[in-house]
Amino acid sequence: MVSEDNTTPPSTSNADVDLENGRRSRPRQRSKSTSGSSSDYEEEEKDLHHDGHRPSRRELHESISRSRSTRSLARDKTVTATASGMNQPLGATISRRDTVLSRIRTRPNVAPFSHPLAHQQTTADVLVDFDGDDDPYRPMNWPTKKKVTTTLMYGFTTMSATWASSAYSAGTRQIAAEFNVGNQVAVLGTTLFLFGFGLGPLLWAPLSEVYGRRLAVLTPMLVAICFSFGSAVAKDFQTLMITRFFGAFFASAPVTNTGGVLGDLYSPAWRALAMAGYAMAVVGGPCLGPIVSAAFVANPSLGWRWTEYFTGILQAIILVIDVVFIDECYPPKLLVYKARRLRHETGNWALHTKFEEWDVSIKELSKKFLLRPIQLLMTPICFLVALYASFCYGILYMQLGGIPIIFGEMRGWPAVSATLPFLGILVGAIIGCSINAYNQILYNKVYHAAGNRAVPEARLPPMMLGSVLFSAGQFIMGWTADPQYPWIAPVIGLVLMGTGFFTIFQAALNYLVDTFTLYAASAVAANTFLRSAFAGAFPLVVTPLYHNIGVGPASSITGGFAALLIPVPFVFYIYGKRIRRSSKWSRGSVFD
Repeated sequence: MVSEDNTTPPSTSNADVDLENGRRSRPRQRSKSTSGSSSDYEEEEKDLHHDGHRPSRRELHESISRSRSTRSLARDKTVTATASGMNQPLGATISRRDTVLSRIRTRPNVAPFSHPLAHQQTTADVLVDFDGDDDPYRPMNWPTKKKVTTTLMYGFTTMSATWASSAYSAGTRQIAAEFNVGNQVAVLGTTLFLFGFGLGPLLWAPLSEVYGRRLAVLTPMLVAICFSFGSAVAKDFQTLMITRFFGAFFASAPVTNTGGVLGDLYSPAWRALAMAGYAMAVVGGPCLGPIVSAAFVANPSLGWRWTEYFTGILQAIILVIDVVFIDECYPPKLLVYKARRLRHETGNWALHTKFEEWDVSIKELSKKFLLRPIQLLMTPICFLVALYASFCYGILYMQLGGIPIIFGEMRGWPAVSATLPFLGILVGAIIGCSINAYNQILYNKVYHAAGNRAVPEARLPPMMLGSVLFSAGQFIMGWTADPQYPWIAPVIGLVLMGTGFFTIFQAALNYLVDTFTLYAASAVAANTFLRSAFAGAFPLVVTPLYHNIGVGPASSITGGFAALLIPVPFVFYIYGKRIRRSSKWSRGSVFD
């Protein structure tokens, strides 16, 4: 028997041809070992066994030697290319990488998509819409109970957001002491919150028109709750300021979108009454927040952090109720749900809504909610009305620092009692709500007489009355703040301010919506941004202003500016129609 070592090997040419064919036919994985280890032998042996030929030891040694020489040469070329800047070997390396990527990314180049019906226009018979004006699926035709419930829940959600804006103010002195900053620096927590209120609508308003009201309100509120608790556990002042700003940025969603919700649920004849409830929520939060928070701050076992804890808990409770009771009310989104259900029930996949044909683009949304509000602010109606409403809003937040000075520092009232005069503003807001409700009855007559068309100037009479009351209230409050006058005197001034603020605030919103009918969302966005800027700046000046020149002279300055703005509603009541006709933005609201 002949031993295996003495077996005559096959001809070298045949072995080499078989070996080279095997290498070319399939890629071989690179050996993990760079030295002469057993893995090299195993790998080469597998290659040679591929063709069913068992190699001799000499063939195996020759194959391994050639493989090592090839790898060494490739490494030397790559190193040389790197050191000397040669492009050819480096390009070859990149080409090999591209080849590997091309094996992994096997996506073929395809021609543009086509279909036999691709060039046919959509016909009206496949568009899904409401079944007439009386369709019960239409939000305006919902049962009264459901509409009232939806309005109340959005109102409470808005109030929890505005509550957070003022609840912080009661603990500014404790915050300043704990973080070793000045009282004026601590007030930045309120200022940054209100600035966040102004920037948030630039995002949440367009999202509500793409994804619907419910998602664009409840999701940001969930994030706002997290930031409220983040403020409560803040370990340094910077963290507190950041959480306050972003908490407001997300909490501004209900403040921004509730007006749109009311427009979805109510016709113009009843929208003002619903808007009154929304305005009460906007006023109620800043009035009630400091009172409750002062009780937490006065309790040594709680302190300022519990003002933020309570805010987060309140928002969380309301959010849970919202999830249960609030349904989507944005008509285009409801039609999308209807079309989806019809497609599954009928099997006709061509059914769709006009809203689904809208190709949402960042450019279009930016134009509507960033560029267009600025353009509208260049018009006399939007600028002056938004300026007036924003000034009143700033004066309201100015009282967060003014009322504790008048009743706490000057009259020596305890911390909690010194915040109770905020209720005077709330009482004034309730009176203003009653005035607006009465004006709504008068407005409905004008509305029906005009062929069920909006008449913007008919919204202004409450604003005309409120402008006088708002200015007078500031003079009364400022010059009766001295302890020699009874406490009820400055409170009466606060009641007049609350009445004036409410009538001006609500009338301004209604007037902007009725004037800029096609661009109402942009007009409201402009008003929201401007009023948040005023509200953020005014709390910073109230303390040095009252301490340096006195409450009376300071109130005379703000009351004087308010008096200068009194003619605004009167001018638009007389010349509003002519001014609307002269602007391309408001020309659509003019009917002869």
